[in-house]
Amino acid sequence: ARFALCCWCLVHFGSLALGAEFERNNWVVLVDTSRYFYNYRHVANVLTFYHTIKRLGIPDSQIILMMAEDIACNSRSAQPGMVFRESVQDENLYGEDVEVDYRGDEVSTENFLRLLTGRHPPSTPRNKRLLTDEMSNVLIFITGHSGDEFIKFQDWEELTSNDVADAFQQMHKQRRYRNIFWISDTCQAATLQNQFYTPGILAYGSSGKGQNSYSHHVDSHIGAAVIDRWTYHAMDFFKRITTSSDLTVEHFTSHFKPAMLHAQPELRTDLFQWSPSQTMMTEFFASTGRMRFQSALLVMQASNSSSSSSSSSSSS
Repeated sequence: ARFALCCWCLVHFGSLALGAEFERNNWVVLVDTSRYFYNYRHVANVLTFYHTIKRLGIPDSQIILMMAEDIACNSRSAQPGMVFRESVQDENLYGEDVEVDYRGDEVSTENFLRLLTGRHPPSTPRNKRLLTDEMSNVLIFITGHSGDEFIKFQDWEELTSNDVADAFQQMHKQRRYRNIFWISDTCQAATLQNQFYTPGILAYGSSGKGQNSYSHHVDSHIGAAVIDRWTYHAMDFFKRITTSSDLTVEHFTSHFKPAMLHAQPELRTDLFQWSPSQTMMTEFFASTGRMRFQSALLVMQASNSSSSSSSSSSSS
């Protein structure tokens, strides 16, 4: 009974002290828009984010993973059921714990916009829905092939910056988010955020207008580039993040040098209420749950009614 009482006090009083921190919830949308085996690296890009997010405590129930090409099951793969980002192949990114929510032809501009706005057919299962609310911080990472203010889906349709901007406006009116961190690793990535106009959005692109987003290295055994240059260097930064980390968005963006990327990343902050130096990476990349431990027992006094009841029982 004493143990149960301590646990109740831990949860009850801890939640009162934290207030709004406990109300915030984090959601993640990871999108690979490219099909075909030669786009192997885009799958590795989203899986790199996926494993970072899971390591930092965000569960699969709050991660939407969209992969246009199922590289692990592609007949050209020399190692079926596996995806690697390093030439040494010491870590299989496509392990048994990866949960893909949209795959193949399901990854379309229509489904992506429906996901953001919540406008699904009634039969859509829970794992394909972004069940956010007005206290949700949403991280969106998208990778693929793009041009000036558009990104290609499945090599046959395009999503424009205006499309995404209008979807964010609908989300804002529906109170489907608190803050959004949009990250894109594509050619001319920063142009995808040009048309955003809704408050509460922080946006970062791996390359500027007229610039390419390059692959990092080719694995001769696989026969394709296995990761993009920006995501490869982002991975090094992610290794430093823990759930209690004080690393900020400013630390994150300053990690990338144009010389290492052959491009100039761009951060857009005019729609966001906090400065990058005040915004912790864990606000978007990590679980919001925190344990608070009480080192001493709490002494609880019996109420008067309890004391009277005990006395009556003794005298009888």
